[in-house]
Amino acid sequence: MKKIFALSIAAILFTACQMKGSSNTPSTQEQALSAPSGSPAESTDSAPSDSPAEGTEVGNKYIDFKLPGVQGNDVAVSDYVAKNKYTLIDFWASWCPPCRAEMPTIVQAYADYHSQGFEVIGVSLDNNREPWIAALEQLGMTWPQMSDLKGWKCAGAELYNIRSIPANVLVDQQGIIVAKDLRGEGLLSKLAELMK
Repeated sequence: MKKIFALSIAAILFTACQMKGSSNTPSTQEQALSAPSGSPAESTDSAPSDSPAEGTEVGNKYIDFKLPGVQGNDVAVSDYVAKNKYTLIDFWASWCPPCRAEMPTIVQAYADYHSQGFEVIGVSLDNNREPWIAALEQLGMTWPQMSDLKGWKCAGAELYNIRSIPANVLVDQQGIIVAKDLRGEGLLSKLAELMK
């Protein structure tokens, strides 16, 4: 019985918070995790061929963007990429349980590799400032953060075609995307390989 319970909890933690679009009336929880009704996120069409999201594949140059930081000042991804060997652009939200569950791994990676040239830039898909700021403190997220507080309509998330979180993009110092959606041991292993 304990094993079934543990497996159920693990399944919940390793799922992702996703944008949902449905003609059915969503539950209160789904409304909190969904893009607003009528938003482009509900479309089932694929992105057009000239969409910036096509440029976000491994091997391509990253797409720079700028959003307000914690203090209200603009923070640009480019402020960090050229200054560090590797930069993780981490898309998350305070209301996302899988994001919160993943954060100890990112905190560990930051502690292990920051002094060697690894940076993290948090891109929050929160709608409200207070829970975002509280989560930074609760989760020990000491790296640069940005958010336009527009939830799923976050400008940075739209550029990278983010449809579920947690999500991330690992960029090298030349601005090339070297990996995407690294989680748990996968993140730590990739950094150990790259930072030799």
